[in-house]
Amino acid sequence: MSSDVPASAPADDTPGGYERDIGEVPAVEVINTVAVHLLSAAAVKCGLGEEPDAAADLDEARKLIDALAGLVTASAQHLGDHHARALRDGLRSVQLAFREASPYPDAPGAGPGEKYTGPVN
Repeated sequence: MSSDVPASAPADDTPGGYERDIGEVPAVEVINTVAVHLLSAAAVKCGLGEEPDAAADLDEARKLIDALAGLVTASAQHLGDHHARALRDGLRSVQLAFREASPYPDAPGAGPGEKYTGPVN
């Protein structure tokens, strides 16, 4: 996202009107942002979105949860307890939502992301 526009100057083509050079963004912030996007998408795919009648897409949810679990597990030591705990809690929530939404729940330890996190009940 590098640009000739200073970070404090409005940029018409970006959300919120501001642009940041990705090289200036701390790694923890990038990891948290990606994790929150994965978490949000997984929740929607598990049927937890704003649309109460939206059908769950568990195949897509499984992929997102696996990616989130891998990211959270691999980066937890770098995030610090405050950030890692919040992400682990969110991950566990979508893993449980997946299990509840599934007509044929996976065996304990075989659900999405559980190869990284262990069984979720």
